[in-house]
Formats: sequence, structure tokens, C-alpha cells
Amino acid sequence: MQEFRQRRREMSVIALTILVSSCLAGIFIFCFAGELVRSRNSSPERDALLPLDDETPDK
Repeated sequence: MQEFRQRRREMSVIALTILVSSCLAGIFIFCFAGELVRSRNSSPERDALLPLDDETPDK
């Protein structure tokens, strides 16, 4: 009986590990896709100069 409980506990740990890994992979894919969409409207050179951009342009 004790062996059955041990195997059941091992299976629940494996299931929990797979669930957490799947959630993290989903978050990564979602963020990666969002970054791809955002980068089409921008370039690394432009992004690097954004901290130097004035809040209100001079007229």
C-alpha cells in the first residue's frame, strides 16, 4: 500500500512540473509574439535613441 502512495505522489509531482512548464512556455510564446509585432513598427537604432527624445518638441 505504501508503494502505491509513493508512486501516486511521484505522478502528481510530474503532472505539476509539466503544468508549470507549460504555463511558462505559453507566457514566453505570448511575449515573444508580442515583441515580434511591436518590432515591425520600430528598429533597434530608433529604440536606442528613445531615451534622448524630447518630451515636447521645440517649434
